Amino acid sequence: MCLCVPSPVSPHPAIALPTDTNSPAHTAPHSNHRLRENPRQTHPPHAQQLHSPPSSDRLSARLEKHELRAILESIRDGRLDVDQGVSRLRAWPVRDLGHSQLDTHRRVRCGQAEVVFGQGKTPQQILEIARALLDHHDRLLVTRAAPEAALLLASELPHAVHHPTARCVTVEPENGLEEEGLVLVISAGTSDEPVAEEAAITARLSGAHVERIRDAGVAGLHRLLAHTERLQAARALVVVAGMEGALPSVVAGLVDRPVIAVPTSVGYGASFGGVAALLAMLNSCASGVAVVNIDNGFGAGTMAAMINRRTEVTKR
Repeated sequence: MCLCVPSPVSPHPAIALPTDTNSPAHTAPHSNHRLRENPRQTHPPHAQQLHSPPSSDRLSARLEKHELRAILESIRDGRLDVDQGVSRLRAWPVRDLGHSQLDTHRRVRCGQAEVVFGQGKTPQQILEIARALLDHHDRLLVTRAAPEAALLLASELPHAVHHPTARCVTVEPENGLEEEGLVLVISAGTSDEPVAEEAAITARLSGAHVERIRDAGVAGLHRLLAHTERLQAARALVVVAGMEGALPSVVAGLVDRPVIAVPTSVGYGASFGGVAALLAMLNSCASGVAVVNIDNGFGAGTMAAMINRRTEVTKR
């Protein structure tokens, strides 16, 4: 299954479904199902960090490794013959669904499960992939989910939550997420929100405590400077901007933490669908700026969560 970096798309989703708290509610046509709205889009400023029992994230990964070790030790000790061991391990590296081959071993190797890139897949394919992943993992993230796919997932998966602004669908562990550290996601303008929310949701589902600063572009720099203490407290910062793409350079000049810049396809003609912002960020004069692809909130959120997680390990 290929989960490539999303290609540039318009940041203005056409969602005819119930929306989050920042959008007016809509009802999906020709359906008796209502999507579960996200009870909380990522944490608002100064929100308290959620502390869940350590049974959700690290424990689940440890259990997977423990199960693998138990199978191998059983074969070694003769309590399980080789054919039985092969049968049990068959679905570990790959689960073949015909249209997709799921990497069910990714969480053991990389610390987080495979994510579903919904664009270009049919709703039924996404549902089959989602069910298979949930057979192995306690959480699910589907990015670039079309309205009809989100509706199907919400009706078929009991705990699925649709995030229409981010165009994502998530399933969280039953005991909640164990959040740590601080990833700060900053958007230059309201038009950048779909990409910023995708980054924030991705980082949070990957175990990071996430906070947001919205609409703090360089046209009104005082809006950003009012949050200087929060900027300096974050372990990693995701900065999302279209137009001329100057905001990541400004943020990087205020902090000693990694800044992950995300260009968006927001802007008038000469922005070239985000290319202008991309080139500006790649040519940043501020140190400590890394750049992901245009509109790639998922890639930025993943990178920020990895930095956040390694910082926590280093502290221990």
